[in-house]
Amino acid sequence: MSPHVVFAHGFTQTSRSWDQLRQLLADHGVTDSVAVDLPGHGSAAAVAHDLWGSADHLVDAGGVGTYVGYSMGGRVALHAALAHPDAVERLVLIGATAGIDDPDERAARVDSDELLAHRIESIGVEDFVSEWLASPMFAGLDEPRAQRADRHRNTVDGLAASLRRAGAGAQEPVWHRLGELAMPVLILVGEFDSKFRAIGGRLADAIPDVQLRVIAGAGHSVHLEQPETTAQALADWLPAA
Repeated sequence: MSPHVVFAHGFTQTSRSWDQLRQLLADHGVTDSVAVDLPGHGSAAAVAHDLWGSADHLVDAGGVGTYVGYSMGGRVALHAALAHPDAVERLVLIGATAGIDDPDERAARVDSDELLAHRIESIGVEDFVSEWLASPMFAGLDEPRAQRADRHRNTVDGLAASLRRAGAGAQEPVWHRLGELAMPVLILVGEFDSKFRAIGGRLADAIPDVQLRVIAGAGHSVHLEQPETTAQALADWLPAA
């Protein structure tokens, strides 16, 4: 039987961002999967939650299974694993963090996220997405893989609320709780994503049952930049279908 896999997308994306990876996994025999629209995004644009509420939203939609989260979705999936260990049988974190430790850095990130929220409200979703994708973090995404049209489906109010309630600044750090994770954990980071390679190493040092995999030729968005390699890494790690 195929393992049940639940996918949580990144900021400005929707559940559709996983379509290619889900198909590639199906080719490996992993056919039971669902991708969830997180609060403030896609069909959940009118839903507003902090990370703990977003974790509840994700588990309510996903059920029991393996949870795969990218970036913001990775932070939500991590919170789901801490709040609902009975539902999260396995956890995959792609370019994710357990929070910003330093209070001053976290406060600065709150201010930065608020400025971004104001920016969305000032210029609208399409122009904001263009600015967002111009970040060096997404330099490895060519135009087809940037999924610009899908990101444009989001709303001003939804994205702004997501930043204010569930942004990296709003996240209370949970590094001290990583030892509670009893389920197997896979951490995926891109070869060229130096910031999250370092964070991934720190996560791996704190989680009891963990594997860390560096995806060659990828930056932050490993599942979009190197989808075949990412699908293979997941298929190799998941229980046999």
